[in-house]
Amino acid sequence: MSDPISVLVTGSAGRVGQAASAGLLARGHKVRAFDLRQSPGIEDAVVGDLSERRRLSEAMAGIEAVVHLAATPDEDHFLSRLVPNNIIGLYNVLESAREARVRRVILASSGQVVMGHEGPWPITSEMPLSPRNWYGSAKVLAEVAGQVYAHVHGLSVIVARLGWCPRDKKHAEELSRDEFGKDVYFSPDDASRFFVCAVEAATSI
Repeated sequence: MSDPISVLVTGSAGRVGQAASAGLLARGHKVRAFDLRQSPGIEDAVVGDLSERRRLSEAMAGIEAVVHLAATPDEDHFLSRLVPNNIIGLYNVLESAREARVRRVILASSGQVVMGHEGPWPITSEMPLSPRNWYGSAKVLAEVAGQVYAHVHGLSVIVARLGWCPRDKKHAEELSRDEFGKDVYFSPDDASRFFVCAVEAATSI
C-alpha cells in the first residue's frame, strides 16, 4: 500500500458501512464517518443528514475518496424516503465531492437494477437495466449520475452493485430462505475487502 488515503464513508454506522470502515482503518487509511447516528469505533465522526449540504461539504474537507453507502436500503415511500435520501442525497454527495476536488467516489448500487431479468444466467454488466420498483430506479439514477460525473467532471467513479449483507439475525434468516440468497450473499468480510480494493485501485479516467 502507498500513503494512507483520507476516506469519507457515508452510512458508516450501517452494516456495510461498519465493515468498510473497519477494513480501511485496518489498512492504515484515515476514515471520517458520516451518518445520522454515531459510528462505533471511529474517532473522526460527523453526525449529519445527507440533506444538510453544508454539513456534508464540511465533512468533505481534506478528503481524497468517498465511499457513499448512506441511503434508504430498500423499496420505501418514494416522496418521503427515497427522494430525500437516495436522490437528493446522491446529488449532494456528488456535488460536494466535485467542489472538494475529491479524487474518487465509490457509489453503492444494487442488484435490483436488473431485477426484471429472467435469464440467461449469470446476469452481466452489459445486459439492459430492468428495475421493478422505485428503489431500483433510484439506483439506476446513481449509476447514470456516476457516469456523468466521470465524463463531465473528470471524477474517478466506481459503481458497485452490492449483494445482500444481513443487518441482524432476522435479516440473515430471511436471506437463507430466499431463492437467490446464496447467490447474493455479501458478507462483512466481502465488504471490507472490496472497499479497500476500490479505494486503493489506481485512478484511470
